[in-house]
Amino acid sequence: MSISSPTQGTYPYPNEPTWSRKEKSIARAAFDGALGRELHELIQQTKQMASQISQPSDLWDLERRLTQRRKEIDRKYEYRASRLKDVLGRLLYESRITEEELRGLSEDKMESIRAFAKFLEDSAA
Repeated sequence: MSISSPTQGTYPYPNEPTWSRKEKSIARAAFDGALGRELHELIQQTKQMASQISQPSDLWDLERRLTQRRKEIDRKYEYRASRLKDVLGRLLYESRITEEELRGLSEDKMESIRAFAKFLEDSAA
């Protein structure tokens, strides 16, 4: 016996907007670009830190730093439709993406992304 719920057949959540193929492509390009830039920045920092290793404790400090950054990056770059507006809002707040990179998204999605970036800005103040 199947039980029907009021939200049955809605994906992923009833209040979540659907992303068109074009919007998914725009969001994915911005997301991938930001991730690539952040990883490149981390690689450069890691090379600099590695070049300054002079004792075993420096090596373990580098290992701890990389583990910490991997966890931060894994948490930040979570590409799921239900979290995408928040992820893009955070990247916008951190200046890892620009609104220009998001051009083509619907205005309601842009408003939500801007609102989350503003929320983070206000929380940091």
